[in-house]
Amino acid sequence: MTPDDGLATSARLMSEFAVRTGLSAPKQRAERYLWTDAFAVCNFIELFRRTRDEKYLRYATDLIDQVHRVLGRYRDDDARRGWISGLDEEAGRSHPTAGGLRIGKPLKERDANEPVDERLEWDRDGQYFHYLTKWMHALCQAALFIGEAAYARWAVELGERAFAGFARGSRSGEVVGLYWKMSTDLSRPLVPAMGAHDALDGFITFRQARHAQMRLGEGAATALSGAIESLSLLCRHRDWTTEDPLSLGGLLFDACRLCRLPGEERSNDADLLEELTSGCSNGLMAFLAGRQLSWLSSQRLAFRELGLAIGLRGLPIIAAAVAQPRSRFEGRLSLRRSLDRLLPHESVSERIVEFWLPHAQHHDASWQEHCNINDVMLATALAPNMFLLAAGTPDLTKSSGSRVSD
Repeated sequence: MTPDDGLATSARLMSEFAVRTGLSAPKQRAERYLWTDAFAVCNFIELFRRTRDEKYLRYATDLIDQVHRVLGRYRDDDARRGWISGLDEEAGRSHPTAGGLRIGKPLKERDANEPVDERLEWDRDGQYFHYLTKWMHALCQAALFIGEAAYARWAVELGERAFAGFARGSRSGEVVGLYWKMSTDLSRPLVPAMGAHDALDGFITFRQARHAQMRLGEGAATALSGAIESLSLLCRHRDWTTEDPLSLGGLLFDACRLCRLPGEERSNDADLLEELTSGCSNGLMAFLAGRQLSWLSSQRLAFRELGLAIGLRGLPIIAAAVAQPRSRFEGRLSLRRSLDRLLPHESVSERIVEFWLPHAQHHDASWQEHCNINDVMLATALAPNMFLLAAGTPDLTKSSGSRVSD
């Protein structure tokens, strides 16, 4: 598929998503889901960047407003009303992320005295930390591309509330983990186990939000510093190996952002990037050895594989950043070895996209069950730059000769 074909397909998928979820049809009830909408904001900005069609920029800003208006408030079937934060109407509009944001699941959250049903819990609302960090990323990209300082401020406020709500402390007060799923008002854990990569997502995204706010002339270098330090400690000396395609893609996405963040003396970025690429290399080899990409579509989940496809698109960005003279990653031989193992498999991204494209075009049963998230993540895989590249920073792959679709 040529870059122009990929862009056209991405535009079609995103336009259909806008209609289907009530973004471009104001009279239709809005169907908002935080994870999907975070990718969608980046996609709309990328489509505007590439086509200069103002409707895509309008979709991006309207989507941000709609997510806050819908997911920043209690559900229609909840006895509680108004902003999750408890702020009054005017203050809530000024600080829409101050209480966090709902996931957007079809069922309301489990009552406090209701027993856990593991199957139903996947369809119940609440808040996920890793969804909040995805939304923070989307806000940062929009803030820097559009020059809207409020978006960066809202990202920082969301990070502050997320950390306060999800952090699990020891008796001594030390942060020892993050709850995986919290109630809508962040008052109680719904799933107490910690997500394998939540601390990593937070560590990188909180730094990204602080950087975006400072770039736009707001905030201080100390914003989110306590949370960043705690999350950094949770990320130390971890084995990041996973064979799950969506998790692998997420790790590559985090590595892509990490290598482009401004270096910080105490952050040990080089060690962390080395550990991430090593884990990704080991995990990808195990995933490919399992031959899951040869299974029937009915045995696979498109959005999980597309997450890997998106992450693999970031490999040239990581390689270009590491190759920069006098970079903080210079001289890391094991890092280079991990990248040398990963780079030949960048083409797996194209293989995944080419497999799922016909299913997206025909909307068969394996695609339709998760249509919105499948469409949006396929669109990201086809035009990934705004999702992968930090807005307002140079694309180092242009001068290195590495391939990232324009």
